[in-house]
Amino acid sequence: MKVVKWLLAIVLTLVVGVTVYLTMFFDLNNFKPQIVDAVKKQTGRDLQITQDLSWSVFPSLGIKLGGITLTNPDGFTPASMLNVNEAVANVALMPLFSQQIEVDLLKLDGLTLNLVTQKDGTTSFDGLVSKSTADKPQTAATNDAKPMSLETLDIGGIELTNTNINLIDMASNTTQTFNLKSFTLGQFSLGQFADFAYEFSATLPDMQLASSGQGKVKIDQALNHVTINDFAMVHNAKGDSLPNKSVTAELTTQMTMALDAKTIDLQLTRMSAMDLAATGDIKVNYANSVPKIAMSLDVGDIDLDALFPKQEGNTKESATKTDTVSTQEPDLSALKSVELTLNLTAKSIKVSNMLTQNWQMKMAINKGILNLSSLTADLYQGKLALSAKLDARKAVPTYQFDKKLIGVQIRPLLTDAAEVDLISGTASFEVKGSGSSLIADNLKKNLDAVGKFEVADGSLYGVNIPQMIRSAQQKLKGDLSESSKEELKTDFTSLTGSFTMKDAVVTNPDLAMAAPLIRLAGKGTANIASEALDYALTTSVVGSLSGQGDANDESLKGVDIPLIIKGTFQEPKFGIDTKALLEGKLKGETDKAKEKLKEGLFKKLGI
Repeated sequence: MKVVKWLLAIVLTLVVGVTVYLTMFFDLNNFKPQIVDAVKKQTGRDLQITQDLSWSVFPSLGIKLGGITLTNPDGFTPASMLNVNEAVANVALMPLFSQQIEVDLLKLDGLTLNLVTQKDGTTSFDGLVSKSTADKPQTAATNDAKPMSLETLDIGGIELTNTNINLIDMASNTTQTFNLKSFTLGQFSLGQFADFAYEFSATLPDMQLASSGQGKVKIDQALNHVTINDFAMVHNAKGDSLPNKSVTAELTTQMTMALDAKTIDLQLTRMSAMDLAATGDIKVNYANSVPKIAMSLDVGDIDLDALFPKQEGNTKESATKTDTVSTQEPDLSALKSVELTLNLTAKSIKVSNMLTQNWQMKMAINKGILNLSSLTADLYQGKLALSAKLDARKAVPTYQFDKKLIGVQIRPLLTDAAEVDLISGTASFEVKGSGSSLIADNLKKNLDAVGKFEVADGSLYGVNIPQMIRSAQQKLKGDLSESSKEELKTDFTSLTGSFTMKDAVVTNPDLAMAAPLIRLAGKGTANIASEALDYALTTSVVGSLSGQGDANDESLKGVDIPLIIKGTFQEPKFGIDTKALLEGKLKGETDKAKEKLKEGLFKKLGI
């Protein structure tokens, strides 16, 4: 026992002696010139330490630095690369001998980094590490080094204040500024939750960002697992390109990081931005070169028209800009750098003034292929079902899709989606297609598709076919009086057809319409690029076309009447080929005369 006491006394005496020597007779400031010369020799940069260095050894090993400046290479602006106002670190000395780290305080104030990229590509980092050091291979001992193991890690507190990073690009003449106003970590020990908080801002070329947050963090004893609970953040972005020039988002999460397995599990307990609210979870595995991400999100009402309002200004100028952008394929390289699965549910989504509800979507991205395996939604009293695939492995992407609309009210859908008021009724629609290129013009030109449609109990707007026929008939009789002002609408019980699409032209070879008074059949085309219509139809009268209060006139019954549709989607123009109508009527009258002549002849012959 006496031996142990003597050993402890000797150790304590040595520690006290060393401490007295270092603090009384050993001045760190004597080494400042050597440090400055070493930095100059190694990097060619000037290092300045304007404040005196101070340190302590017992009971804590501590150092205080201040007034530090490291210059950028010659000719760079600004001249300084790094500035530090004050840096303080105090670590308890005795626990270090037992692999225990007890930090009384870590403090860093006024750190400024000016990172410049010149027009020729040189940067502020050039020359900081000598080539011989950078190219020196790691030794076996370094490669086989075991991870650090700690018995304890106790931190009294961490304070980072007034940290600024300026990214200056001389080629683009842009500056991005990142400011960590403060970061604080309270009393921290391994295996225990500790409070933390931050306040951050950034100035980008087209946007200003501000963020603040707080939460609780825990690191396990083996330094393998990090848990963050109740992490509440508030973000604000301001910029002309943003909706209403300002967006505020609030986010509360719970997060677990497994550093050994290289996984992150993030739970979104609350997320809101503008009128958007969502919950869900995100799982990330970054163990491989291509990270795997699995997302499951449940969102409320999304109004994309409000989030991305139409741009105002010169229409021609906007069109020119759009054309310029659309001459190149979009960069889809990100689809090759991630493996993603997404399950999304949404209460409603509004886009291009078209409202859909009850979204259910399953999507995956793997090796440059985006696969939308299922998307269902309710819209306009009907159902939408869609599947699609986008292959971005080549320079020109390819795609294919299968879309169905069932029981949809077609008039409000077309009115909201395309501002087209042409037809009403309950519609079912199927189309399958494929194509290549995502350039706006090529989307129309390169799409090949086939499909069919059926509309029940509806109306054609902008035309009253029975009234048009009556008017043409009256003019043929010599009655040039003004036509009656009836509603420009043709009711029908069914409208069916199939179609193909190629080179931006939709070809419909078998349009058929059944109405109370008429039957209509024919074919035509619709040009998606120019929105031009070109239809040639044949109308057959199956009932009396007389107006209200008129005597029944069935003179056109059984006569085929040609109907022409021209114009555009927005302004279709309907017309009757009166020459063909006259020829049909004369043929009918001739046939009647022949019948009468035939009957008279038979009568005279006694047949």
